[in-house]
Parts: sequence; C-alpha cells; structure tokens
Amino acid sequence: MTFKRKALGNLGEDQALEYLKKKNYQLLGQNVRLFCGEIDLLMADKNSLVIVEVKTKTDLSFGLPQEMINYKKKRKLRQLAKALSQKFPHHTIRVDVVAVDEESNNIEHIINAVEEK
Repeated sequence: MTFKRKALGNLGEDQALEYLKKKNYQLLGQNVRLFCGEIDLLMADKNSLVIVEVKTKTDLSFGLPQEMINYKKKRKLRQLAKALSQKFPHHTIRVDVVAVDEESNNIEHIINAVEEK
C-alpha cells in the first residue's frame, strides 16, 4: 500500500469516527487485529458491537466507495464477525459500512451492510 493510499484511508477513518461519535456510537478500538484480518473501527451502538468497514475515495470515476465492498471483502467481514462473536458470545454483532467521498465531502453510513449467510 502506498503512503498516499494509507494517508487517505486514515483520513477517511478519522472522518467516519467523528461521524459515528456524533450518532452516539462509542469507539472500542481502531485497526483491531484478529487472526483472520483487521477491523477498521470497532464501535458500540446500544447493545451491539459494530464492525465498521470504512471506504474512502477522492474520485468517483470508477464508482462509489461502498461499491468497493466486493464478494471477497464481504466474506472477510463475515469471518471477522464470526471471530468477534466467539470472543463475545453474548453480544449482537453487525457489520456497517461508512463510505467517505472526499470529492464532495459526503459520508454515507450503511447499517447492517453485510449480513450473515
């Protein structure tokens, strides 16, 4: 990953975090590493643990940020949710996506974006 892409990702995560805090989500961890991958933001929303995948783009020529969540990424997010549920069996776990469009300064929050199959 190039420095420029990493910096853009960090910027998007920071913006997503501020956005979610305004919606009364609580940060539990950022860039949380599990054996099967990394969670961008781990948040608490009422009684749920929320895995937040953040996608940030500066140019929409090739699609919206949320359209970057392909089959492979969804499968990885499901694995992360399953691993988290094994660590916290008495909590509801869901996966949200926060799409950050740097060009228009727009943030879209998709609740329960990846559901278990």
